[in-house]
Amino acid sequence: MALPQLIPSHKPTLNPNNKNSNILSPLNPLQFLSPKPTSLHTFRRGKPTSLRCSASSFSEKHHTNPPKSNDVVELPLFPLPLVLFPGAILPLQIFEFRYRIMMHTLLQTDLRFGVIFSDAVSGAAEVGCVGEVVKHERLVDDRFFLICKGQERFRVTNLVRTKPYLVAEVTWLEDRPSGDGEEDLESLASEVETYMKDVIRLSNRLGGKPEKEVQDLRRNLFPTPFSFFVGSTFEGAPREQQALLELEDTAARLKREKETLRNTLNYLTAASAVKDVFPSS
Repeated sequence: MALPQLIPSHKPTLNPNNKNSNILSPLNPLQFLSPKPTSLHTFRRGKPTSLRCSASSFSEKHHTNPPKSNDVVELPLFPLPLVLFPGAILPLQIFEFRYRIMMHTLLQTDLRFGVIFSDAVSGAAEVGCVGEVVKHERLVDDRFFLICKGQERFRVTNLVRTKPYLVAEVTWLEDRPSGDGEEDLESLASEVETYMKDVIRLSNRLGGKPEKEVQDLRRNLFPTPFSFFVGSTFEGAPREQQALLELEDTAARLKREKETLRNTLNYLTAASAVKDVFPSS
């Protein structure tokens, strides 16, 4: 039985003042197993692996001494049709002349730039994530291959210039405590991890792979970086990822992820039941 492409049917708002959408649909369960690399002439993604960003790729360093939210800095921006989360690893290959210029500047400064989601429908988002170059290689024709790591989130407040590449003034974002102060983040994170394991297990079964026990996905991450890790696995649904990135409440992010995973698990359970009754379908 071929699984249909399932992505959130709603379009999560990119307006940071409207973060409480309760309409969630299943993700494509196969994205958890074999995310497809995106093709674009300005960059190249790495080879897909099971759960593209492993928990070991996430660091809590950026949560130790986060910048103050009222700090305003200038940051070069790189619009891409993907969402970068804090702690996630992003391979890039730079082709375009303007971004090669940007790289030459970054290599002489602090190796940090802003990644913002952009597509033909929504345009460029206001909230993005800093990508820090942790490894780089200069290739022929002045191209660059980069390994970047997501750091702090930011909000664009003012566009400083557009040529040869975008530069904007940004302020930093950080999660704030839940309004009622009663949220048990550890319990929420554990529930989300359980749903992820069940989704992967059933996806493996429907994909004809051995139903191996899914190992620890959390790897001692605190709830906030774990919520970013979970969001990074929702490939194929960049607008949903953008909505998760924009939330400034760890509990709200984990709840939204839990609901999405639960919907996906319900779909997978039904699909598995159909496969049991009609094995050849």
